[in-house]
Amino acid sequence: MKMDQSFLDWLRQWERSLPSLDLEETVSDAAHVALISEDLVKGFCHVGPLASERIAGIVPAVVDVFERAHDLGVRHFLLLQDAHDPDAVEFSAYPPHCVADSEGSEMIDELKALPFADLFTVIPKNSISSNVETDLTSWLNEHPEVTTFIVVGDCTDICVYHGAIYLQVRANILGQANARVIVPANCVQTYDMPVEVALEVGAMPHDGDLLHRVFLYHMALNGVEVVSSLT
Repeated sequence: MKMDQSFLDWLRQWERSLPSLDLEETVSDAAHVALISEDLVKGFCHVGPLASERIAGIVPAVVDVFERAHDLGVRHFLLLQDAHDPDAVEFSAYPPHCVADSEGSEMIDELKALPFADLFTVIPKNSISSNVETDLTSWLNEHPEVTTFIVVGDCTDICVYHGAIYLQVRANILGQANARVIVPANCVQTYDMPVEVALEVGAMPHDGDLLHRVFLYHMALNGVEVVSSLT
């Protein structure tokens, strides 16, 4: 079946037309807000087989949101971070990366250097899921007052997607009509692997622009608030 070019054209325009969201207004009741970072570790930004300049490129925007959110009173910062077992089953799909206690699993220096880093709750994970066999659900159960979640990080189509969709589905199941899951597009990103490179290394190709756009759309399709940025 031929891909519908009209849909792809619409999708590109949809992404370009995403509205921005006022951060101060969004976190006006800061006790009810959590900022969730997915996989902003060195193994996706700087070292190892999955490190990507595209992902490293969002770091300044993410740090800016962290700083402004803290200035506005946000105190819940959850950092979901890959810390894989050396023999993680996931390595059958992706090359070994972010092994626990390795440099790749370390938080990026830009976040570690923030003066309020002592507020961070780091939640290790051994898969692309933020909630399967992690402490995320326990944290959410212990903080029922938190109903607004701002999700940043990588990869748009993998861990960001799974994390944001879990938060939205959980809110739906619990009947939390006032819950908000917000994904600023300029604070999430995914990697790129052209077909020729994928054939050379024996991996699956990965069009970063297309998959970033498609999964932003799919999150929006499922109730996540996808915005261009937090102003």
